[in-house]
Amino acid sequence: MTVTLKEEKKEEQEQGETGDLIKTRERPDSPSDSRKSPSGEPDPETPKPARQHHCSHCEKSFTKLRNLKEHERTHTGEKPFQCPQCGNSFSQLGSLKIHKRIHSGEKPYRCSHCGITFTWLGSLKSHERIHTGEKSYHCSHCGKSFRWLEGLTKHERTHTGEKPYQCSHCGKSFTQLGNLKSHQRRHTQEEKTYHCSHCGKTFSQSEDLKSHERIERLCSDLCF
Repeated sequence: MTVTLKEEKKEEQEQGETGDLIKTRERPDSPSDSRKSPSGEPDPETPKPARQHHCSHCEKSFTKLRNLKEHERTHTGEKPFQCPQCGNSFSQLGSLKIHKRIHSGEKPYRCSHCGITFTWLGSLKSHERIHTGEKSYHCSHCGKSFRWLEGLTKHERTHTGEKPYQCSHCGKSFTQLGNLKSHQRRHTQEEKTYHCSHCGKTFSQSEDLKSHERIERLCSDLCF
């Protein structure tokens, strides 16, 4: 009996399929089969918990080792990233990149309202409140709202009575730095107790008065 090439190939395929079927029957249950529930449905796979990297200084933990190392620098004070232009060091590479804008003059953040550019994103957001009128800082005592945190901080001292600015001359305290500076000018005027006998000009230091008087005498000698 003559067997054509096509028939021969067909027979080989059928034998192969039969062999595969036999092997499948003889093979023990695969791992996928073992995960089937009694109902025949496969059990849902339980996700593996992410590996945690724990900080040896505090209780914080991180899924990425890189984040843990960055965090630990807040404890150790390590600052491995140094500015090549001024020598300032930083604990994070991102902080160094932001710092470098001071030297380069780069201002990548532009106001969409007026076009003014800023070095830092925080400065842009603070500026944009001028256009939007947003006042997101609220006084916990009276509910008054402020555009900037500095304004809220100053205002709240009117409720708390806090006076963080103290005069080094008399010890008097003030709620605002500007009020302290205005007050200190009074002491500066009072300290000018050295008077020139020729022109009446006053000086706070005796050495300054003596230098002035020498010049006065020299001018008098030259004039006469």
